[in-house]
Amino acid sequence: MSQEQVFLRPVSEADLALLEALLADPDAIGPLQWYGWSDPGRLRRKWAENGLLGEEQSQLAVVSGGEFRGFVAWRRSAVVPAAPYWNVGIQLVPGARGRGIGTAAQRLLVDYLFAHSPVVRLEADTETGNLAEQRALEKCGFTREGVQRSLVFRDGQWRDIVRYSLLRSDPRPA
Repeated sequence: MSQEQVFLRPVSEADLALLEALLADPDAIGPLQWYGWSDPGRLRRKWAENGLLGEEQSQLAVVSGGEFRGFVAWRRSAVVPAAPYWNVGIQLVPGARGRGIGTAAQRLLVDYLFAHSPVVRLEADTETGNLAEQRALEKCGFTREGVQRSLVFRDGQWRDIVRYSLLRSDPRPA
């Protein structure tokens, strides 16, 4: 576990180049998150519009040791419009992985979302091969709900994902 203090904060203009590099570099984003090239100006436009803090989806910077280490994100989902929930995710720069920073950041995100929105459910999805993320989610108190087959297309093939959830009423590790 990382001994460094981990913080979440709004993405600043100074973070945009690091965030764009993380998302545009296949080696930095890692094999489990690379879905191909996309609009390089999309993040700057969204940041100029709302600081990446929107009603339907948002991102916060993950900071540790005084440095930008990646981001956490959430987007509104719903089976029916009257019962929305958040689907959450995280992406860290390569040097921040495997140090407990991601687990700490996801715990902070859970606390933030339950404190500042009335949703009762958080969800997270990860590919079946992403064992590190599965461990991190479980350390945060998420429950593995099951595998959804052929849900994500990446690197020329359909891939299975594992769905996790955390309810507001679920016990969370200290």
